[in-house]
Amino acid sequence: MADAELAFAPASRLMEMMDAGEVSSVELTEMFLSRIEEFNPRLNAYLTVSGAEAMAQAREADAARARGERAPLLGLPTSIKDLEATKGIRSTMGSLVFTDMVPDRDSVLVERVKNAGAVILGKTNTPEFGLLGVTQNRLGDPCCNPWDPTRTSGGSSGGAAAAVIAGLSSVAPGTDGGGSVRLPSSFCGLYGLKPTLGRVPRAGGFGKPSPNLTSQAGPMARTVQDAALLLQVIAGHDSRDPSSLRSPLPDYSAGLGQSIQGLRIAWSADLGYCPVDPEVLESTAAAAQMFQEFGCVVEETDFALDNPLPPFYDIFYSNNFASWGHLLDENPDGLTDYGRTFLEHGAHATGVDFAKAIAAVEIMRARLADLLERYDLLMTPTVAVPAFPHGQFPPKIGDRVMEDARRGFSPYTRPFNVIGSPAASIPCGMSSDGLPIGLHIVGRHEDEATVLKASSAFEQARPWPQRPAVS
Repeated sequence: MADAELAFAPASRLMEMMDAGEVSSVELTEMFLSRIEEFNPRLNAYLTVSGAEAMAQAREADAARARGERAPLLGLPTSIKDLEATKGIRSTMGSLVFTDMVPDRDSVLVERVKNAGAVILGKTNTPEFGLLGVTQNRLGDPCCNPWDPTRTSGGSSGGAAAAVIAGLSSVAPGTDGGGSVRLPSSFCGLYGLKPTLGRVPRAGGFGKPSPNLTSQAGPMARTVQDAALLLQVIAGHDSRDPSSLRSPLPDYSAGLGQSIQGLRIAWSADLGYCPVDPEVLESTAAAAQMFQEFGCVVEETDFALDNPLPPFYDIFYSNNFASWGHLLDENPDGLTDYGRTFLEHGAHATGVDFAKAIAAVEIMRARLADLLERYDLLMTPTVAVPAFPHGQFPPKIGDRVMEDARRGFSPYTRPFNVIGSPAASIPCGMSSDGLPIGLHIVGRHEDEATVLKASSAFEQARPWPQRPAVS
């Protein structure tokens, strides 16, 4: 198989090939590192490439396989988002403040990926502290969308998305505090899943302790099966994260490819408050209706949330201020303009603001729970627009002028971070100018399995393009 074919093969297929002796981890790692050298200057998907370390890990993986050892990701080259601490590998958090930081420990997520045998190619680009829905910071140029490098890859896991879809990594764990897995997955044409809040432990970073009320790590992959494979590795309780879920994990791959006949699906075009581009709405509505062909019941719902963005931001900014607010005094000149602005918002939020936000979240959570007593899944667009040019946040979406263009394009994902529900973005179409569009699939609390099963059925019926322009 040619290098280009290997770069775009599903991770599960690469694992099969290594097990069968058709290719080695060293050969795969060399191939991915070569592609990173060729394409990363155009995409800025990686902030740090750990070539020597990756080759050493690949040699160890090949030796382990020769001894008859097996592990879920043994020898599989992957990337790590630069919000995760990696022992011995530069970890910037997307900030000038940590330009030269080399941790002496791994985060729990990285520890699990390593223990599963993966090879770490490097650290992917992210906005400062994951605060923005596009991937730009002061460490270099913005991360580019491989379908059109003049466009954003989204954020905050924009580097991870660009790396996977351009064939610079097999799969990638991202993090999602307000849409940061799903937004770039939609913009770049990947499958991305935000699991239930607490499903994947979050521990081992640089920030000062703060409650995790929005953020969850999740897989980003070419296929649903690859996402299930990675989720199986990173999910599960860890005592270092007291909020991580203790319930037993299902076999996430078990239901893939099975019938979803009889599932009841609620479709909402706007959740009662979201603006949406007409082309995005047409594509995602048609995708949701396709589930009727699988034997599902699909009904348009009048389900509506009171605008969840104010309470979301009160919680999100307060939590980030708890983690990083000390930098406003210690190193304000090292921060981005948006980093300073968002941390200052958190500094000014009061206890009353926070309490009101928590109360609003409980109302949203109850409304969604009521809906999902009658339906198995809720579907919406993932993002209100296709990927837009760098630095040009859309000032108007549909017929609505945005009060804050920096926030306006991503209204669909944020409520499900504070509610805590599992939610995925799956590619469902292309815009008229050749950019991916994502369908948003939201499940019941702790029911990633049904989200994956429904996603798999759609993937089989509507496989999506895998080769963007820059690849």
